[in-house]
Amino acid sequence: MESVLTYVVLGAVLIRLLTAVRVALSGDGRATVREIVRRVRWRHVWPVPLVLATVASVATLLWAVPGLSWGWWTAIGGQGNPISGTTDQTAGTLWEWLIPIVFLLLVMPALPLFALAEERMFRRGAEHWPLQRRAWKVVWFGLVHLIIGIPIAVALALSAGGVYFMTVYLRRYRVAHDQRDAVMEATTAHATYNAFILTTGLVFVVLGAFGVA
Repeated sequence: MESVLTYVVLGAVLIRLLTAVRVALSGDGRATVREIVRRVRWRHVWPVPLVLATVASVATLLWAVPGLSWGWWTAIGGQGNPISGTTDQTAGTLWEWLIPIVFLLLVMPALPLFALAEERMFRRGAEHWPLQRRAWKVVWFGLVHLIIGIPIAVALALSAGGVYFMTVYLRRYRVAHDQRDAVMEATTAHATYNAFILTTGLVFVVLGAFGVA
């Protein structure tokens, strides 16, 4: 039963990724992706390792708390999260590295659009929010990732990334007084962060396929 569920989930993720790629390659999608990529500067790059280190540290601490290591994807036989495309059933087979490579390559073109959607949802308008609502949005940003099956500890730790993106948004708004510009600035930071994770994951998968890692 678990193997059937994992393949159903992977099929659903594949359809979602193909849809996202189609949008990213459309006229409006290409223009948005191009705008985000062109905005990338050193200020978006250098904080990424520090943010990742913070997220990893918080996740490690929370992992030790009973119950927080649970995630629905691993509960049905998956590994990591569905976007990585790795399951217990593919371990030791060609699919163990082929599926993750295909999935990660499909994610890449739509990565800026995913980041933009999340920034609009969790940061847009934050300049008018009280501190309590900002804090809740940061936590909710992490918890919403439970939907894709990551463990509770990791979802909570992602709130640290939410703090960073919220800071980027508010800092830009104070300078430009332009909500769209602030959203795009936070999106650029978010997309750069995700691209770093995705590229690192892809490198490890490829190295693993050749028996290097």
